[in-house]
Amino acid sequence: MTDELRASDGHLLVNDLAHPELTEETEHHLTRVLRLRDGRLVTVTDGLGRWRSCRLESGALVVEGDIHHGVDRPSITIAAAIPKGDRVDWMVQKLTELGVERIVLMRCERSVVDWQGERVERQLDRLRRIAVGALQQSRGLRMPSLEGPVPASEVLGATPMAEPGGEALSGADRSIAIGPEGGWSGTELDAATRRVDLGPGVLRVETAAVTAAVLMTRVAT
Repeated sequence: MTDELRASDGHLLVNDLAHPELTEETEHHLTRVLRLRDGRLVTVTDGLGRWRSCRLESGALVVEGDIHHGVDRPSITIAAAIPKGDRVDWMVQKLTELGVERIVLMRCERSVVDWQGERVERQLDRLRRIAVGALQQSRGLRMPSLEGPVPASEVLGATPMAEPGGEALSGADRSIAIGPEGGWSGTELDAATRRVDLGPGVLRVETAAVTAAVLMTRVAT
């Protein structure tokens, strides 16, 4: 992270870096929540790895300087069963802070949580708002895509499965599938083309997802 990003008084996700605009919600965030006054430094990002600096002036953003490109990071995908309660919120928040590019929610045979019908889009919209907040708080530059829920069978053929006793993560790994609290079913274990071990102990879904993201970032070549 650059000194300018770190030192900014606020950080926002915007639609257009050339002409960044405040919405009613983002203006409220800057002026009421953060209590920023005119002249304060605000950085903005398009969520695609680019950012620039602005100044807050009379309820608007005035651009300063050029558009910058953030440091390239490995493109990481985390596919996970949906954890119970608000733990899915925590998982999406932390994966966003870590710069995960793609989050895929799965339906597994032993899943406890399964969204259906209109509830799916409501939950995804809520999680996207959580991801936006996490991106802005962490001065992040990449907004993750949030997908699903999809059957685990659609994921396991091409994605390594997290399972105790598996192989160590390699520098080439860019994705991993995390099963539900009840573990993978026999059918799902058979569908896995590769199993990887995240370390000692049995981790909760959200803990395993964050652990996998950190490990993949560290071993990436």
